[in-house]
Amino acid sequence: MIRKHQLVLKDKGRTAMPQVLIASSEASPLSKTGGLADVAGALPKSFAKLGIDARVITPYHKVVKQKYFGKTEHICDFTVSLGWRQQYVGVEKLVVDGVTFYLIDNEYYFNGDSLYMGGDAEIEQYAYFSRAVLEAIPYLDFAPEILHCNDWQCAIMPMLIKTQYAGKAQGELKTLLTIHNMAFQGITDFGYLSSLLGIDPQYMHMDCLEFYGAANMMKGGLFFADRINTVSPTYAQELRTPQFGAKLEGVMDQVAYKLSGIINGLDYKVFNPWSDPTVPYRYSAGRLSGKAKCKKALCETMGLEISEDTPIIAMVTRMTDQKGFDLVIQALEKIVEMGAAFVLLGSGDARYESAMREAEIRHKGSVVSYIGYNAELANKIYAGSDFYLMPSLFEPCGLSQMIAMRYGSIPVVRATGGLKDTVSHFDGKNGTGFVFEDYDVNGLLWAVGQAVEVYKNKEQMAPLVQNAMRTDYSFAGSAETYADLYLEMI
Repeated sequence: MIRKHQLVLKDKGRTAMPQVLIASSEASPLSKTGGLADVAGALPKSFAKLGIDARVITPYHKVVKQKYFGKTEHICDFTVSLGWRQQYVGVEKLVVDGVTFYLIDNEYYFNGDSLYMGGDAEIEQYAYFSRAVLEAIPYLDFAPEILHCNDWQCAIMPMLIKTQYAGKAQGELKTLLTIHNMAFQGITDFGYLSSLLGIDPQYMHMDCLEFYGAANMMKGGLFFADRINTVSPTYAQELRTPQFGAKLEGVMDQVAYKLSGIINGLDYKVFNPWSDPTVPYRYSAGRLSGKAKCKKALCETMGLEISEDTPIIAMVTRMTDQKGFDLVIQALEKIVEMGAAFVLLGSGDARYESAMREAEIRHKGSVVSYIGYNAELANKIYAGSDFYLMPSLFEPCGLSQMIAMRYGSIPVVRATGGLKDTVSHFDGKNGTGFVFEDYDVNGLLWAVGQAVEVYKNKEQMAPLVQNAMRTDYSFAGSAETYADLYLEMI
């Protein structure tokens, strides 16, 4: 693959792969609230194998300072205009696991316990970040040709590049906008956004920022980015429909000529049951004895009082409507009646948290939950569970089903977005999980019933686990597809 890309570049008169700067509001292992961080942190490692120098620019969040203070190299500092104020910008450099991160430092915007301020404060927070990133680029010890922007927090950058930075060095950048979740778009009052970034009123129209009388930062990015991609092929098509487009389906149709879907992947060095230090017993697709021991350890850790023949169905999730939690609550009684146990790690809507606590009381020893988040416990759940439930209303890509397969926990999913692209229904011989179509409790229970029946048949269950564990969802394939897209852009 490397040779192929190098030959393509040679044919175009180039002697080196493109240099890429990935802009993201969070990036693993520095900061993380979701899959965006995993993608931003893992892609550069896979790009390096293709000869692409890809680096990440991200906020110097409080959590990053707590982990890496004293380990960064100061690149520069300056001020930027944000409305009527001048705001400090510090740029620090940090190399972790071979990946170069540039950190935008500002105590006012990035010293909170959360990565996101919420409301209009969050609009200002990432308007500042967008301005700071673009102003920092000329100071870097790196000359990117492509700026890879992620989600609404970075979506205004392509517009600024083609308007305010036209004729400047930044104006030469090609831009890729990746949509991780269209449900979040950066919607605010145009006057407010204009006061922060000095955006000319001429751009407040339906083919740019205007969105039902407000300004929409994601929409601006869709029109101005050179290329757009979503995090799965199915999600790219879903966003062109009213059901999934979040009122931007018409815009997605307009920009379909530059739209593609690229499935996310996993860092297989991080997610590996043979080497993961958080997993109590090692195992692999060819040596599964350790997984049975992990299941027993999970029962002890979570307080499950079940026999070793009881299937464990798990979720590590946000407890929200998007994740299908309304279906989970409706189905839980019958899932237990099927003879399965249920383990949850997550937090979210108060009504769902309360419902889970009540279910634990009704089914003591068979239904257990940890309300909150614990990364080490999450991996123990992947390793110790038999099945992993994702009945999502929509799922742009989803990484949890890939992690589950990597750890031999068979996914039970609804056919939407990346779930549809990554999980194939088991037919007794081929397939990696159990898939249902319609978003209703009957479909969920049908799929769970299929899973429980296969679990009872050891001659089917063992090869199913091996099918799942041997499926390759590393970032290697995703990186090659991104590389092709980058080459098209330049």
